[in-house]
Amino acid sequence: MSIFQIKQTKSGAVLWTGAADNEQTALDAMAREAGYRDFSALPDAIRADGIEAAKLDLNA
Repeated sequence: MSIFQIKQTKSGAVLWTGAADNEQTALDAMAREAGYRDFSALPDAIRADGIEAAKLDLNA
């Protein structure tokens, strides 16, 4: 597993940070913690500002 950080691209707000196997499972985990079934169930208003998932490099 890797550590991912999910941000809203427009505001730069960090929405979630945690362990996941890949970008898609990270997006789904973020959505579940927010009370949604998965990433596709998020309201369009949230996704409209753009959401990016970045794998964090913790070996620095």
